[in-house]
Amino acid sequence: MPETDDEATPATESTWCTIVVPCYNEAHRLPSEKFVEFVHTRPEIGVLVVNDGSTDNTLEVLERLQRVCGPSVEVLNKPVNGGKSEAVRDGMLRAIEQRRSGFVGFWDADLATPLETIPQMVQKLVDHPEFQMVFGSRVRLLGRHVHRKASRHYLGRVFATVVSIMLRLPIYDTQCGAKIFRVTPELPLVLSEPFISRWVFDVEILARFIALNHLNVQPLHDSIYEFTLDTWEDIAGSKVMPGDFLLALADTFRIYRKYLH
Repeated sequence: MPETDDEATPATESTWCTIVVPCYNEAHRLPSEKFVEFVHTRPEIGVLVVNDGSTDNTLEVLERLQRVCGPSVEVLNKPVNGGKSEAVRDGMLRAIEQRRSGFVGFWDADLATPLETIPQMVQKLVDHPEFQMVFGSRVRLLGRHVHRKASRHYLGRVFATVVSIMLRLPIYDTQCGAKIFRVTPELPLVLSEPFISRWVFDVEILARFIALNHLNVQPLHDSIYEFTLDTWEDIAGSKVMPGDFLLALADTFRIYRKYLH
């Protein structure tokens, strides 16, 4: 990635990255000032914010952010709420269709994972052409600042273990909302149809890649890099509740039946 300072040169197509940020009723939670600061120092990274049928003034907040940030921020307005999965899918397809991004990804609007992590994850894709995807991974280690509620941590570990067995991939964290993909011919194929899951679409993306490879998981072993996060904060106001754990398991079974059975 090019250095970003006062003399930063315009980003080239091969280094440009678009990050999709799905937003539903985020008017009072969206840290707009952090987005403004980030895009002004990282011209090689664009942000596509998706208003997913919000019932508050989220759209107004996003449009104000776009005016302040200029072309670095684009707003995609979906008048009807379709769920996070479809907001992410529509945003990523739009970014791919614009053909200016070598990499596209998605990021949680609450910035539980700091925006400053994006260039680090993109750099992995730049330095390693064999990697097609880089996923944030929340691992509590000494020297890291990863803070999760105990209930969400342990339920997450159970869920990740089930998914790892189902996919036959030794993946540690499937549900971290920080993922970046290299734009390949396969990516729009994976995103071409609506997801059957509203929440665990991350798992569905992986299942679709496996299905494209005729159930051969080895290519994913070699093309996914799990990036251990230095910082992740459990932000108050999350729309994911502990009771959604059972719904996630049910969706996982449906994903298995549709793509992997």
